[in-house]
Amino acid sequence: MNKILKSMRLHIGIFGKRNVGKSSLLNLITAQTTSIVSNIAGTTTDPVEKIMELLPIGPVLFVDTAGVDDVGALGKKRVKKTYNIINRIDVAFIVCDFGGISEFEIALISEFQKRKTPFAIIINKNDEGEISPKNLENIKFFTENFISINTKNPNYVTNIKQLILKIMPDGFFDEDKILDDILQKNDILIQVIPIDKEAPRGRLILPQVRTIRNALDNGIISVVTRETELENTIACMKLPPKLVITDSQVFDFVSSIVPKNIMLTSYSIAFARLKGDLEQFVLGAKKISNLNDNDTILICESCSHHPICDDIGRVKIPNLLTKFSGKKLNFEIFSGHDFPENVNKYSLIIHCGACMTNKKEVLNRIILAKEANIPITNYGIAIAYCLGILDRAVEPFGISS
Repeated sequence: MNKILKSMRLHIGIFGKRNVGKSSLLNLITAQTTSIVSNIAGTTTDPVEKIMELLPIGPVLFVDTAGVDDVGALGKKRVKKTYNIINRIDVAFIVCDFGGISEFEIALISEFQKRKTPFAIIINKNDEGEISPKNLENIKFFTENFISINTKNPNYVTNIKQLILKIMPDGFFDEDKILDDILQKNDILIQVIPIDKEAPRGRLILPQVRTIRNALDNGIISVVTRETELENTIACMKLPPKLVITDSQVFDFVSSIVPKNIMLTSYSIAFARLKGDLEQFVLGAKKISNLNDNDTILICESCSHHPICDDIGRVKIPNLLTKFSGKKLNFEIFSGHDFPENVNKYSLIIHCGACMTNKKEVLNRIILAKEANIPITNYGIAIAYCLGILDRAVEPFGISS
């Protein structure tokens, strides 16, 4: 289970003030010294991640964070990192002691509620003192999901697991719906995979691998070919494919070859539905026709990779949008978990396929964009829009542009 991608794991964040036992809680659950523990406040300075198989829940990723009450210039930076973690958390624990919660925990709760992130409160150190009825009522005002523990007692692990099961999103570990709700057993799928400079030597990129596996798991007949052999592949087939899925970089070429009666889409669009909000991304793409000179466009890469000379996010998409719009445009790149605090300066946000990040982080970025009234789309949808084939590319998913 340790080979399961981080992006497919339940992300559980541990939050709270300094020295309330956040790191001790993580060490208790993992039965390891995952985080350094000390009586000195502020021992955890950077987020600490731990992946594990947590029975009976499944594959999870815990994130231990710095205290939200940290002080000083450096402390403020640590707090900022802690709040940035919230964007990719599926389930949150707020740890306090018998002193109850204060404005710091209430500020966290406000952020969780804003992002619709389920949370629970863990009252630690019940071996050192008992929470007062008043402080307990204060906790109950915000949630009925709380337990009292002490991290020195391993018997509390069962209670913690039960709490996770209680608050985690329903169906979180249900099988991914990549194409298996569109295609049926024995349907024929052609996957067009160009071998270019971005293709890792001897391997396929993650969306391609996951789509192949999704087809195999559901009895879908999958034929893999390059775009240069696509026309001959279709001609040689006794039965036509029901769907062709392609890398967005050869979308135009593939579209010219695939007959109109055969459904066509791209990996990026399929993963936009899997990891984000496809309808919102389609709506955001329409902004491309209304761009003006000197507009700034944000390009979001969910992974930190070494860009090549004709990188899709840094070169190909900017060139395509500039040519399509006929405008002088500015582009800014954010990679990995980095995302600007203020998106108001941008006229459009274009997100990658998000194969390396979890769905919660993408959805939170969509929320931030919508709150700022900034249109957001993704690589494949933006490319299809500029090529004039967006209607065809999203039609397999029952969406019209």
